[in-house]
Amino acid sequence: MKRKPMMADCDGNVCESLRKLLSSVRTVRDQVRDAESNESDGAFNLLNFWDTLIQAVRAVSQEATKLSIAFSKPPPPSPQEGQMLSESVLKSVLTLSTVFYWLPTSQGASLRRRVRDATVNVLDGLTQLVDVILSSPLQSLTQDQLTSTGSVWSACDQFAQLPQDNKVAVMEILSEQINVVKDAIQELDQALSQDPFSDFLDNDDDLEGDDPLGQQETNWSDEDRRVIGPCQGLMKAGVACLRKMTSAVRTNGDITTPQNLSQLDDLADVIREISPGVDGLAVCLYPPMDYSGIDNNASKLALLLKKLLETIRSSHVCGESELTWVQFLDGAVTHNLQKTRDLIQEEK
Repeated sequence: MKRKPMMADCDGNVCESLRKLLSSVRTVRDQVRDAESNESDGAFNLLNFWDTLIQAVRAVSQEATKLSIAFSKPPPPSPQEGQMLSESVLKSVLTLSTVFYWLPTSQGASLRRRVRDATVNVLDGLTQLVDVILSSPLQSLTQDQLTSTGSVWSACDQFAQLPQDNKVAVMEILSEQINVVKDAIQELDQALSQDPFSDFLDNDDDLEGDDPLGQQETNWSDEDRRVIGPCQGLMKAGVACLRKMTSAVRTNGDITTPQNLSQLDDLADVIREISPGVDGLAVCLYPPMDYSGIDNNASKLALLLKKLLETIRSSHVCGESELTWVQFLDGAVTHNLQKTRDLIQEEK
């Protein structure tokens, strides 16, 4: 059987150019991923930044396409063509990374993080494409190469969907957190409303033993459900807080001063902690319930919510109308935590 030609069989100079390209792109990607905060010495034109960044992203997408086409069928490019292709791809990569570095932290850490992650995704896709080209048959365009090329295009297309300023970036974080927390609450509500053993128990005469399916370990007792109630109240207070905060940031969020930009980032930092806190409590509420774990996780979530409410209270997004719901939710958190602890104490 005739062996399919592989990239390893092509001209050594072409392969070496690709290997050097792969190494260089990986290095740039790692540098962007670990990039230190950058400060602007003067006025920064955010609109001009976005125009230049989008152009740089398009160039990377175009160069990736050229590279993929060039190695889609035999014969492979000549050594000179391979060198020129690699240099052209690397040039587009360096331009993209340079433009990313222009964005200073003074425009908002949340915005810069989103742009950084999007840039890393493009470079990740490109490294995968070059790696696939180096290891794929040249007889035809492989599915792996098609998929890798598509991944680069998709990562580049995401730039058009990125938040254009720090306020929008924080709004995105809020939206993501609300969805995650709502999912955790809905899953618990659905589990509580169902009896997973009802079908079996209809024919329990055929089952041996007093507890053949270990119901006591897999179902909630009445006492369990009473404890779950205020825990759900804590979780729902988290959703209410995130929703109210979304409205406050949309209405009052300001990005014209360094102080206000910093306050939005402080809010974002606390916001990211809410869904893990809700998940931690939710996991403890499934049978068999660990009351000490519930007590611990309810306290952690309550502390996080109070931290978020205090951060809101001390920020520019909190006006007189916002102060009303901040105080109400603070009281709701305190009430539900205390009720949870009281009920747990009764069960001990």
